[in-house]
Amino acid sequence: MARGSLETPQCIMALLLGTILLLLLLPDAAGGQESCAELKRGDRHHQCCNTAESEERGDGTPSPDLPRHCPELRRSSSPACTCLRERWLRLLQSAGPALHSGLAGLKVLVLNVSRAATHDVLINFSPMEGPQMLNLTEKGKAGKVQLPREIFRSLSSWTVRVVVMVLNIQQLGMFEEVNQTGQVLDDTVVGITVGETSISGLQDPVQLTFTHRQLPHNVTPQCVFWDTSKGQAGGWSSSGCVTQPGDKETVCSCDHLTFFTLLLNPALDRSTAQGLMAVATAGCGVAMAFSIFTIAFCIFLRCRFRSEDTLCINLGLHVNLVGSLFLLNLAFMLNSRLASETQLGTCKVLGGLTHYCLLCCFTWMALEGSHLYLLFIKVLGTYIHHYLAKLCLVGWGFPALIAGVAGVIGSYGEYSIQTTDHQVIAHLCWIPSEHVLVHYITNCGYFGLIFLFNMGVFGMVIQKSCCLKDTGVVQRHRKAWKVALVAVGLFCLLGVTWALAFLTHSTSSVPMLYLFTVLNSLQGIFIFIWLVVLYYPKTKEITGSLSHIIRHDKTTTVSQD
Repeated sequence: MARGSLETPQCIMALLLGTILLLLLLPDAAGGQESCAELKRGDRHHQCCNTAESEERGDGTPSPDLPRHCPELRRSSSPACTCLRERWLRLLQSAGPALHSGLAGLKVLVLNVSRAATHDVLINFSPMEGPQMLNLTEKGKAGKVQLPREIFRSLSSWTVRVVVMVLNIQQLGMFEEVNQTGQVLDDTVVGITVGETSISGLQDPVQLTFTHRQLPHNVTPQCVFWDTSKGQAGGWSSSGCVTQPGDKETVCSCDHLTFFTLLLNPALDRSTAQGLMAVATAGCGVAMAFSIFTIAFCIFLRCRFRSEDTLCINLGLHVNLVGSLFLLNLAFMLNSRLASETQLGTCKVLGGLTHYCLLCCFTWMALEGSHLYLLFIKVLGTYIHHYLAKLCLVGWGFPALIAGVAGVIGSYGEYSIQTTDHQVIAHLCWIPSEHVLVHYITNCGYFGLIFLFNMGVFGMVIQKSCCLKDTGVVQRHRKAWKVALVAVGLFCLLGVTWALAFLTHSTSSVPMLYLFTVLNSLQGIFIFIWLVVLYYPKTKEITGSLSHIIRHDKTTTVSQD
């Protein structure tokens, strides 16, 4: 590159690198908070809900109705509130039978079960009546808990106490996940404890049957449990639970005991999900073909106009961006076809490859923005040695670093896209829900930074173009369709269409989902049309008004010196 600054792109990429590494360290930093035992009196973290931990109750346990009076306890991620929540849950599990008479929203059943039990323990439950021993006459009207006898045979005590709780989360003011999209069925949570120890890894799972009316087509049921380690203040997780949906009841099979519920999540209907997959698959196939045409066309132009250094660098950047799009489409096609047939280890590799290609696309979009800034805004007389090679090192190397770190911490695995009737539309190897934080940081967070930077560059380009148009440097008679095409091409190069992902979190916005799928699967086609229309005609028109602007800016810069 004949004009540019070596320090500017390095500073920009160093800033991005530092920000991403900082975000990657946030989960570890959050996990390093003080334990409950370290929250000593006088520590600045010992307050929660305006209640000192030594003033909660005489025995040091929290008040059972504290969540109703303190929203901070439900949402705060402070160490004191985290410890207070853990103590409140332990109080609920251990002292539930003594609390239920005076605590609204809690109904409890206590059983003493022999270790030599020959049958599974069956218990009915309903939001109104609470838990009770199985009554065959209530079949179909109430939910059911089935505790396998395996649980009792593995315990050391001859007789063990079983506590089944039915909780109304609205009355209790607890079990509320931050930014929760699904709805808890009947606001009901079922808690199960056996003995005094935590039970997990059951070969014969505990089964909970939740009864309900016919669910709407845009809702899918999911069996979940309350995970205190998820998110800032705990959240719902489906790990270890299998969902078996039915017309009027859903069976949950889980390999551990804790607080369970049925979460009704908004979901895509079958036709929409199949339509999106068909559009994405077809778009990827067409985009791969046009990506090959674009790469061949750019190579042809570079060979024909070798003397145009700026043009060759521009084309080199475009080739790398289109190449990353080609690899992403190819990875998606392989992923959607092979994910259901591969072993877990192969699936992790395939998921990592797909993630790497996506990060490469984002990075090359950022490099396109950086190059546009140097070429169009900050024109300096500094020659950058091996400019394109250095960009390639960043564009292909930095995503490998991120994907490598994500792979080391085990962030890749099996992922499925399901319909409202819980049928799988597609299997993918991607980042599973257990590692959703990795997705938010490396994909949403990373692209968010790139989007803000590129939009800032685009705004400066528009502003400078308007200023130069007033001075007569840029031709006023340029056709409107070409101006519009230039803007669309820049949007594609800078990856603006990917920002639609932030508007598709709600599945009720079906048109936005289709728009996002179509525009991003056809991004390679848009770039191909843009290059052919703008770069092919003649050498003078290859650089167009951009060359006039650059030459004018060079003259202005020298004259000001």
